[in-house]
Amino acid sequence: MNARDGHRTALQRWSAIHKWTSLTCTLFLLLICLTGLPLIFSEEIEEGFDDGLPAATVPAGTPALSIDRIVATARERLPGWTTDFVVFDEDKPYATVFMRPSDTAGIDSRRRIRYDLHTGRELKQMLPIAQSRGVMDVALSLHTDLFAGLAGELFLGVVGLCFVVATVSGVLLYAPYMRKLAFGTVRDTRSPRLKWLDLHNLLGIVTLVWALVVGATGFINELSKPLFGLWQLTDVRTMLAPYAGKPPPKFEDLASAQAALDTAQAAVPTMRITSVVFPGNPFGSPYHFLLWTKGDTALTSRLFSPVLVDARTGALTTVVRMPWYLRALEVSRPLHFGDYGGLPLKLIWAALDLITIVVLGSGVYLWVSRRRQRAGRAERFGRPS
Repeated sequence: MNARDGHRTALQRWSAIHKWTSLTCTLFLLLICLTGLPLIFSEEIEEGFDDGLPAATVPAGTPALSIDRIVATARERLPGWTTDFVVFDEDKPYATVFMRPSDTAGIDSRRRIRYDLHTGRELKQMLPIAQSRGVMDVALSLHTDLFAGLAGELFLGVVGLCFVVATVSGVLLYAPYMRKLAFGTVRDTRSPRLKWLDLHNLLGIVTLVWALVVGATGFINELSKPLFGLWQLTDVRTMLAPYAGKPPPKFEDLASAQAALDTAQAAVPTMRITSVVFPGNPFGSPYHFLLWTKGDTALTSRLFSPVLVDARTGALTTVVRMPWYLRALEVSRPLHFGDYGGLPLKLIWAALDLITIVVLGSGVYLWVSRRRQRAGRAERFGRPS
C-alpha cells in the first residue's frame, strides 16, 4: 500500500467515525441545544416571572437579621418540619429556607420560604418541586438527565463524548476537503446538497472551539453525582471518622446557626458565604453545619470551598480543600452555560447554540440525501437495459 492509498484509507476511517458518532448523538444533541437556549437565560427568565414580594428599601449599611431568627420564623410557619439549609441570594437581600416534612422525606417534598434578610418578612413560599414543576424545571431535567436520574446523566455524558469525537473527526475531514477551495466558500449555485455541505463544514469549523468546550464540559457536568459520591466516600469519610459511633445532635441541641456563620466567615474572611447546610442533610454532615463559600473575583466566584463547624459546640472543625476533580467540575459549569460574563456573553452563547442546531440539522439532511442518491443510483444501474 502506497502513501496515497494509506491516506485514503485513513480518511475513510475518519469519515465512518464522524458519520456514526454524529448519527448516534444528533437527536439527543438537538434536544440538549433546544433546552439549553432557555437555560442560558434562566436567571433573567426566573426573575421576570417571579411573583414574590420585593425586599424592603432600607438605609445603606443596615445589618442583616440573625439566621437563627429567620430559621425560627420558618419553623413556626411549618411546625415539625426538618430544616435542610438556608441559601443567600447573590444580588438581593434574600434568605431562602429549604425544609422537608421529615428527615426521611425526599427532596421532591421540600418547600422553600424566602425571607427579607433585613426585616425578616416572608416574601414568598414555594410549593414542593413535585407540585410546582415549571417550564424551566422541565427544560433542566431534559437537558441534564432526561427524567432518568443518574442513568440519564451517564447516558447524556456518553452523548457529550460522542459529540467531542464527532467534532474532532470533522476537523480531520475538513482540511483535505477544503484543500482546493478558499476558506468560507459556499457553492450556492450548485446543487442544494453541495451548498448545505459547504455550509455544514463552514459553520462547524467556525464554532469548533466553542463546540469542543461545551461538549467536554457537558461530559464533565454529567459526572457530578459520581464525583461527589467519590468525595463523600474518601475525603468526607476521613473527616467524619472521629465522630463514628456518636449520635447526631437533635435540632434543639444545635449551636447557633448565626454563630456558625460568623465562625466560618472569620476563618475565610475573603470569601462570601452562599449557604448554610444543617446537620442531617443528605449532602452534608450529620455532626456539622456545612457552610459553602466562594470568592468575589471572576474566577474565584465559581470556586466553592466548604467550611465545617461543629454543630454542638459551634467551634471550627476545618476549612475543606476540594479535590482536583471537583475543582474541574466547578470550572466546567460556567464554561458550559456561559453565565460568567453577563448578558453579552449569554447572547454569544445563544447564537453559537443556534448555529450548532443548524450544523446538526444540516448533517442529518446530508446523510439522508446521500442515502437517497445512492438508492437512486443503484435503482438505475439495477434496471435491465
